Amino acid sequence: MPEVIFNGPEGRLEGRYHHSKAENAPIALILHPHPQHGGTMNNKVVYNLYHAFARRGFSVLRFNFRGVGRSQGAFDNGQGELSDAASALDWMQSLNANADQCWVAGFSFGAWIGMQLLMRRPEIAGFVSVAPPANIYDFTFLAPCPSSGLIVHGTGDEIVPGAAVQKLATKLQSQKNITVEYRPVDGANHFFNNHLEPMVAVVDDYVGRSLGRK
Repeated sequence: MPEVIFNGPEGRLEGRYHHSKAENAPIALILHPHPQHGGTMNNKVVYNLYHAFARRGFSVLRFNFRGVGRSQGAFDNGQGELSDAASALDWMQSLNANADQCWVAGFSFGAWIGMQLLMRRPEIAGFVSVAPPANIYDFTFLAPCPSSGLIVHGTGDEIVPGAAVQKLATKLQSQKNITVEYRPVDGANHFFNNHLEPMVAVVDDYVGRSLGRK
């Protein structure tokens, strides 16, 4: 899990990168929760997502948005963070020019950024959104959502009401040519405390089926 430093729009960005041993392996970018509420690439949900994709044979990158850890710059209310994510994807693609698939996964604020990146980057073939803050941020830009994916949400989430996420999922599920799964995790709060294993199991199952494996 080597540390990496790469150039972002506002200076250096700090990350952790796992390079798959498989030839033409798929790539996945993992995005962390809100920087002003303690979110970093070492968040437990982000860490577990990173390793779930690595176990499935992906080359995986997680990184700190601007102003977090050793990443340069300052919080930019989402616009700059989206640019950071695009730079991170560029960096990973430069190392994996022949990757057979590209995925993005995000938790909370990171899920919102990830879904915006999805709209900008047609090469992204799949997404995982964990606890997308549909009651806080506007997701209407997903019109239409260009890729199939998975939405995971804890039934005990005290920050994002289940009804808001269910409404988002239902809207995306009605769109043609893509398939969006909505998977609740019973009893999990927003940070999946004591529920990381079932959350990872849901993600692993989805990614495995999407790759044609079990």
